[in-house]
Amino acid sequence: MSYENVKRVMDIFLSIFLGIVFFPICLITAIAIKLESSSGPVFADTPKRLGKNGKPFFPFKFRSMIPNATDYLKSHPELYEQYKKGSFKLRDDPRVTQVGKFIRRYSIDEMPQLINVLRDEMSIIGPRPYYPDELDIQQKKYPHTQKLIQEALSVKPGITGQWQVNGRSDINFDKRIEMDATYASHLSLWYDLKILLKTPLAMISGKGAV
Repeated sequence: MSYENVKRVMDIFLSIFLGIVFFPICLITAIAIKLESSSGPVFADTPKRLGKNGKPFFPFKFRSMIPNATDYLKSHPELYEQYKKGSFKLRDDPRVTQVGKFIRRYSIDEMPQLINVLRDEMSIIGPRPYYPDELDIQQKKYPHTQKLIQEALSVKPGITGQWQVNGRSDINFDKRIEMDATYASHLSLWYDLKILLKTPLAMISGKGAV
């Protein structure tokens, strides 16, 4: 079997297995989100991100922010400017709820993306899924990354990957896209295994989470 076929089988098996293992945590998380803000949905109203070959898709995530967080951001220009300057992340983001702070720190909010893996939109391991406008803005800021972006978009994005296990938001965009492009150009099951083994510690430590 080819690398792609073996990886797809592994993705399906791991998604089902992890979905069963983490189901109690997901259930508790959903209840906590509704208890904190009953008027809002359990899942985030996340804008589309780019998948393999730039195909857009909606990533499933537990809601870690106030309802209509995207609209709130765009209605506050000064906050939106900080968001863009901070590589599309905000330190001390006022939109993040108390439950949200906890589930973001330990990557619990990402667990529903196992659904995206089963739908063949994502992989367990791969580059971070990027927003379209994020790439447009960052390419202007870092023109030398254009080729790296194309390389990173040549494979399915992942729930975990080089960026996710090596500091997350502590890493600037130019370094992050370089890491993602390196992964995409050196695909192997051994490379995937090394990232997978690093993931539990990255989740527990919460390093780079915002």
